[in-house]
Amino acid sequence: MPETLPLLTRRADLAPATADAQARTVEVIWSTGAPVRRRDMAGEYIERLSLDPEAVDLSRLEGASVLDAHRQSAVRDVLGSVREAAVDGRRGTALVQFSARPEVEPIWQDVLAGILRHVSVGYSVEEWAESSENGARVLTAARWTPHEISLVPTAADPGAKIRMETDMPETTSPAADTPPEATTQTRAAVNSEIRSIARIAGLDQAWVDGQIDGNADADGARRAAFEALARRSSPAIWTEQVRVEMGESQDEPSLRARQMGEALYARINPRHELSEPARRYAYATPVDMAKELLTLRGESTLGLSPATLITRALHTTSDFPIILGDTVGRVLRDAYQAAPAGVRRLGRQTTARDFRAINKIMLGEAPLLEKLNEHGEIKAGTMAEAREAYRVETWARKIGITRQVLVNDDLGAFSDLARRMGQGAAETEARILVDLLEANSGNGPKLSDNKTLFHADHGNKAGSGAAISDATLSAARLAMRSQTGLSGQPISATPKYLLVPPAQETTAEKWLATIAAAKAADVNPFSGSLTLVVEPRLSSATRWYVSADPAEIDGLEYAYLAGGEGPQVETKAGWDVDGVEIRVILDFGAGFIDWRGWYQNAGA
Repeated sequence: MPETLPLLTRRADLAPATADAQARTVEVIWSTGAPVRRRDMAGEYIERLSLDPEAVDLSRLEGASVLDAHRQSAVRDVLGSVREAAVDGRRGTALVQFSARPEVEPIWQDVLAGILRHVSVGYSVEEWAESSENGARVLTAARWTPHEISLVPTAADPGAKIRMETDMPETTSPAADTPPEATTQTRAAVNSEIRSIARIAGLDQAWVDGQIDGNADADGARRAAFEALARRSSPAIWTEQVRVEMGESQDEPSLRARQMGEALYARINPRHELSEPARRYAYATPVDMAKELLTLRGESTLGLSPATLITRALHTTSDFPIILGDTVGRVLRDAYQAAPAGVRRLGRQTTARDFRAINKIMLGEAPLLEKLNEHGEIKAGTMAEAREAYRVETWARKIGITRQVLVNDDLGAFSDLARRMGQGAAETEARILVDLLEANSGNGPKLSDNKTLFHADHGNKAGSGAAISDATLSAARLAMRSQTGLSGQPISATPKYLLVPPAQETTAEKWLATIAAAKAADVNPFSGSLTLVVEPRLSSATRWYVSADPAEIDGLEYAYLAGGEGPQVETKAGWDVDGVEIRVILDFGAGFIDWRGWYQNAGA
């Protein structure tokens, strides 16, 4: 959340009085509810957090992580955990325990030495209460949930800190039995806090003198500073700090950019239901979005034309291309997933860790069990194996979205480009698979035995081409059922798919159709036993194939790079294009692992 960042002043002895070096625990104050000046599409407002125990849900904070400056991209960002947490109406406190990992030890030592003492809380807000004070719009978090506590270089809330020896009780009058030296020390600490508050809020010395002369405590000074900010006509110093909502800050410009991208996608695809954070951008144009992102980054947008706003958003922040990348990615993936699967249905999908060759080892059938002899001796069995290999390669193309399209809010042209790129990615995959199947004049790729996929020695190729019929389908089924494994034992590959070019589609449908026969001789034995797959990219108008289920037996396999299944989208401000360049990258590879699950007939 956007917050002002204080620089707290304390005396030299900053060792935490609440630290337990043996247990590696320390108490922290994670919020005092300090007001923060914020901005949204409606303009500036002041945000406050209610510290009423009824308003704060601590269920996720107790046991939550203690993070390094709100980072949560890896386990190394976790410094410890929250053991206890509480709110009392004035502040939120917690007992945190630091990890004993070697990389956390220097941080723990800095905490013990008082060098690291600033903390911040990450949270989500479930319910806001809107009001107005001295003409300023105020949003109060009436129901909210803290998610984590972080150590930070500088804290937004002056009172959010690790509890130190110098953290004296904030009171306007000392107890009767308090020694004069302690009273002087307490007042000095409060006065130092007041000066820090004034420095952060940009208040003058007269305001400081008035607070000190009035014996104000730190909480009273904060309330007075808030009222002064609300009255002041000039904007306060405004910076930004990440806060967590469902794992991410809803106010970080990059996240807002993704929400804007979702909103643009919803305008292209009205069936998409917007997430709650993205609803505020449901009717925003690219120009509106560019203006808000520039404002979030501290750029002045006063008097700028739509074209200038787009240009500045493209070249002064990396967030604006994220909007377009998110939208293009969604439209592209819709088109990619809707493309006809064709031969892809007959393969098995897997992933590759890198671009090195994927070596697939085929294990033979398990050895048969043998009857035990009278001595009870169990003999060891062996399994034969074979190896095939293929690799993932990178396929890519880039397109440009011009500045004119963005200024004109021409979402039709925008979506057409993305849709065609999605179809192009699906076509690329299909073409790779078909080229593999039809390599070597239609006999398929060479395997590790130096023979093509479809070969007489493999028993998976018809001796002479013939049209689809009862006889030829029966021959294909018999050939697959007669296949033997690496050890020579029958494996009985079960036919599942009939793959044909478009020219054979009608003939195939006739032979696979369910017909109520009047006599046994007219029964169609292949009715319902095979699934028809039509692949328009097959070059031969007569050649057809039968394949087994890839889940049952190894055959065609295709792989994506791990973490990048399907086409991936990258965006940047265009150099060759006056607008945005979008790259579509596909890391994809395919190969045949075994021939036993496939059969080919050249047709007639």
